[in-house]
Parts: sequence; structure tokens; C-alpha cells
Amino acid sequence: MTDLVGTKIPNFSLLDDEGRLVTAKDLEGQWTVLYAYPKDSTPGCTMEACDFRDHWARIKALGAAVYGLSRDSQKSHQNFIAKQELPFRLLSDPEKTLLAPLGAFGKKLMYGKEVEGIIRSTFLIDPKGAIRHVWPKVSVKGHVQAVLEQLKALRG
Repeated sequence: MTDLVGTKIPNFSLLDDEGRLVTAKDLEGQWTVLYAYPKDSTPGCTMEACDFRDHWARIKALGAAVYGLSRDSQKSHQNFIAKQELPFRLLSDPEKTLLAPLGAFGKKLMYGKEVEGIIRSTFLIDPKGAIRHVWPKVSVKGHVQAVLEQLKALRG
């Protein structure tokens, strides 16, 4: 996953929570924080989304957009956004068309048992569409602060 640093984000075409098509080309022209998370409205995923929400003004001030990425449906995303008052878009990737090439889907341990699923990860993408930093196997607490610090450092 970290070997993706310096490469272009894989081509993709996914629907967001409003049914709008989002492609790799749409990410160009600004910094983008793309975070992959397992499931809407679960404790860890809610905490992570709310942390991005609570730091939204600072992220936006640095000229960056935020996109969440999971296999959840458009309807699930709409409910999650409404309930948590999220100011950013959530992308649906039920076929793992972006999750898999990013290495954000695969085997992981859950409650001591090996399962296949989304590996919580974050990707910082520059205005030219290149992946500049990867956080594999994210631990939620303090993560958004680390993203902000890295974004500041890379923007110089």
C-alpha cells in the first residue's frame, strides 16, 4: 500500500451519496484526503467521520477536499451524512473498484478472527492526482491531526 506513494490515483468512476459520478479526474486541481472505512454508522467509523467533520474548516483552509470511501449504499451514506452532519461527500464502492487497487480491501483481523473486508486507510492526493502519503491500517484516535500535519508539510 505504501508503495503507491508517487503514483497516480487509479482511474475510477464511483457514485457519491447524491448519486453524482465522481472520477479520478474530479480530484485534480486541489489536495484530496480520501479515507477508506469499513461501515457507515459503526462506532469507529462514526468517530473517524466526526473527527474529519470537526476539523473540516482547517482542512478546507488548506485547500483540501475530503471524501469517505466504503462499500455502503447511497442510501446508507445519505443517512450517515444526515445523522452526523457531515460536510463532505461519501463514495460508494460496492464492487471494490477503487478499494482493491488502493490495497484498502483484503484480509484483516477482526476480534481475533481473520476476515476479508475494508482496511481502514487514508490517502493524501495532490492536485495533479498523485498519491503523496498513505496511512495503512489507521488507528482512529489522533488520525485526523496527523493528516492535517502531513497536509501542511506537503503544501510547504
